[in-house]
Amino acid sequence: MILITGAAGFIGSNLAAAFNARGVCDLVLCDRLRSGGKWLNVRKRQFDDFVSPEELPGWLEGKQGTVRGVFHMGAISSTTVVDGDAVLRENFKFSLALLDWCAAAGVPFIYASSAATYGDGSQGFRDAFTPEALAKLTPLNLYGFSKHAFDGVVCRRRQTGGPLPPQCVGLKFFNVFGPNEYHKGSMQSVLTKVWPDIVAGRAVRLFRSHVPHVRDGEQRRDFVYVRDAERVMLWLCDNPQISGLFNVGTGEARTFKDFIRAGFAAAGREPRIEYVDMPVEIRDKYQYFTQADLGGLRGAGYPHPFTPLEDAVADYVKNYLSQECPYR
Repeated sequence: MILITGAAGFIGSNLAAAFNARGVCDLVLCDRLRSGGKWLNVRKRQFDDFVSPEELPGWLEGKQGTVRGVFHMGAISSTTVVDGDAVLRENFKFSLALLDWCAAAGVPFIYASSAATYGDGSQGFRDAFTPEALAKLTPLNLYGFSKHAFDGVVCRRRQTGGPLPPQCVGLKFFNVFGPNEYHKGSMQSVLTKVWPDIVAGRAVRLFRSHVPHVRDGEQRRDFVYVRDAERVMLWLCDNPQISGLFNVGTGEARTFKDFIRAGFAAAGREPRIEYVDMPVEIRDKYQYFTQADLGGLRGAGYPHPFTPLEDAVADYVKNYLSQECPYR
C-alpha cells in the first residue's frame, strides 16, 4: 500500500486522484478533516484506510513490508503563521519521524519541500543539494525555515552516510495552483481567490509594487499546474533509483497580471484589474521573483514538458472552477 500524508489537502488529494486514475486504490490517507469542507477533496477517492497524524505512529507499527511508498505532503503550509513551536512540531519533527521510519523499514520516501526555502531569491533558485549550498539560503518565514531545516537534515545524512530510505526525494514546489485548493483560505492561488470577481464582472485587485524596478502587477512567480506536480511524483514512483532534492516549477516566471489575464480569457471576459497597497506586515517578506531552475530534475531524467500557463489556466477554469462541483 501507499501512504499519503496531507492526503485531504491540495497536492495530496490530487496525488491520490492520480493514483486512482492509474488503478491504484490501496492507499492509506493521513490527514485531519476537522469541520470544514476539506473532506470534499477526497469524496471521490478510493482508499483502504484513513488515519489522523496523531494515530499514524501507532498505525505504522508492524507495517514494514506492507507499505511500499510514503508521499509526505502534510504540513502547516501558511507562510504567515507565527506559532514557531507548532510549525516545528508539524513540519520538522513529524517529518523526521517519518524519515526515520522509512529508513528503518526500507520504504521509499518522497516529501514536500518548498520554494519558500530560497528566501528573497538573492542566491538564485538552483536546487543544489550540498551543505554549502543550503547554508547560503535564508528563508523569509517560519514555513520556509521549517522546510529548509528538514532539507538540511536529509542533506547531512547523505553526506555522512546517515540513515536514509532507499529512495529519498525532496520536492521544492513553486507556486502550485489547481483544483482542490479551495479550503486554503488566504493561501489559495490568486486566481482561485479572485474567480468570483471574474465571474461577476468585477475588477480584480492585485498588489502594487513597492520596489522601484518592478511595475504594479508585474511581480513574477513560477506558476505550476498541480497536474504537472503530480506527474513528477508519479514519475519518481516509477523510478525508485532516483533520489535528491528537486525544484518543481515550469522554469518560466510569469507576472501576476499574466496569470489573471489568462483567467479572464478562459472565462471569455475582458480583463479588469485594479491595484491596492500591499499590507505593511508582509512587505519585507514578499518574494518579487521566483523561477525554478530545472537543471536538477532534467538531469535526473525527467522527460515531460510542463503545461504553459495559459493552457493550465484554461483547463482549470473549464474543468473545475466553472463547474457546479469544482472538486477533482
